Amino acid sequence: MKSYLVFFLIMVILQASSIETSAQINNSFDVQTKIKNGTIEGMYDTKTGVQKYLGIPFAQPPVGDLRWKAPLPAKNWSGIKETKHFGPRAMQAPVFGDMNFRSDGISEDCLYLNVWTPVKRNTKDLPVLVYFYGGGYVAGDGSEPRYDGESMAQKGIVVVTVNYRLGIFGFYSHPELSAESNYKGSGNYGLLDQNMALQWVKENIAAFGGDPKKVTIAGESAGSISVSYQMASPLSRDLIAGAIGESGAGINPTLAPMPLNEAEVVGKEFAENAGINSLAELRAMSTKEIYEIYNESGRFGFPVTIDGYFLPKTLPEIFEAKEQAQVPLMAGWNSAEIPGMAFMQGKPYTKEAFIEKVKETYPEQWEEVLALHPHQSPEEVEWAATNLAADRFIAYSTWKWLDLQAKNSDQPVYRYLYSKLRPELKNQDLIPGLAGGTMERNGQEAPKALGAPHACEIEYAMGNLPLVHEYAWTADDYAVSKQFQNYFANFIKTGNPNGEGLVNWNPVKGNDPHPPYLVIDVVSEEKKSEVEPRYQFHDLYFNKK
Repeated sequence: MKSYLVFFLIMVILQASSIETSAQINNSFDVQTKIKNGTIEGMYDTKTGVQKYLGIPFAQPPVGDLRWKAPLPAKNWSGIKETKHFGPRAMQAPVFGDMNFRSDGISEDCLYLNVWTPVKRNTKDLPVLVYFYGGGYVAGDGSEPRYDGESMAQKGIVVVTVNYRLGIFGFYSHPELSAESNYKGSGNYGLLDQNMALQWVKENIAAFGGDPKKVTIAGESAGSISVSYQMASPLSRDLIAGAIGESGAGINPTLAPMPLNEAEVVGKEFAENAGINSLAELRAMSTKEIYEIYNESGRFGFPVTIDGYFLPKTLPEIFEAKEQAQVPLMAGWNSAEIPGMAFMQGKPYTKEAFIEKVKETYPEQWEEVLALHPHQSPEEVEWAATNLAADRFIAYSTWKWLDLQAKNSDQPVYRYLYSKLRPELKNQDLIPGLAGGTMERNGQEAPKALGAPHACEIEYAMGNLPLVHEYAWTADDYAVSKQFQNYFANFIKTGNPNGEGLVNWNPVKGNDPHPPYLVIDVVSEEKKSEVEPRYQFHDLYFNKK
């Protein structure tokens, strides 16, 4: 009798799973769209009213002779190309164990994008969002559930997520690579992939109901840094109408660019250390061989380069010359981007230990740093260490980007601080990860959350809490997501995040000693900054180094 009951329960579960899967399939019917390269076939979801086209090639596969070259436009095809599944993600190791992918494996052949559109037969000229994923230029993919475009598409926006090359395949420089290119530069292939995707959007997005003149680019972490680079690049600045950055800009000390000649030395030494003496030898290697050589080296990626083509100068130089995209900018960072222990390096949160660490890190400026960071109690010390860690990691560079645009553009600049604490994890065998997701606990104890950590805001801003299953989302989480997504959607549509039912958010003015910023939380509020001296200190500090 027991075995029969077990069998019965299993059959019920399988049948329920089958019904759910069938229902998901039955919600959609096939749709076809003609783009520049040929006809593609996607899915029209009748439940959400959104059409999905997944895994569209926007460039030729960067393999063989095209490895380590600027991307070339996709070739035309005959017949109908099915685009109902995500393409492969870029070559990468499992650097961040908390990333979730829906991609079709891993491959050098990775230059695919995805489109979600709410267009009906008589609608056109919809605003467009192009989103670049994060992952330190060594990991990530446009298929991650937190970047899914369906929820944002339901706001009346055409959404595009883009794959781009990573790590050694996306950012490797070498003197022989520079010599063979027509612009005499190398590296930046991942950023050039993004630019190629923007060119594809300009040529094709009208077929999905989008307006090529209303394209807002956005991203988080390395994706945010990418947005800052695309704003600055002469190749991309005229392809965008707005920019959104979530934690990061390509400004020292965060993934700042390296002069080409220095990056070439790095690349040449890497090859020589692996016993490789020529580019021909390196290019003839299999994907597996290069993947293994790179992983054995212990490197964390390769630097963005000032290649004289995609990037002619540093970002401050470009912005100060007013050569960047003159578009509205909305950007900010999270209240606790990285734990204070990243600064304390294992020392306790005591006044004495904090002073010791500050003196060690800032031997010439320690008194000024202490004055800028209250540190009398353990609670103050933890916040001081967290703020220093975050500023040195990614907050300062984001601040500098906002400051540069506010001072060198007549377009509105909006600054936020995301502060919502995440809820409990459903599975207590998991702990929060560094890239925004979760990892196996394996005996580790996660530090108590002081504020909102790096990458935690993505699923809120994109309206994707239901697709991230690890957390026990509450009514407060959904309320914060609703307002954050509405700020995003309003900005994408109009260049202004404000709208009905939202706390008013004023733009930053250049040289304002107390610029306004929006604290995004369960109860959001606009505040006047009282911490500008912190960022002005680091502005001088990092520019001297």
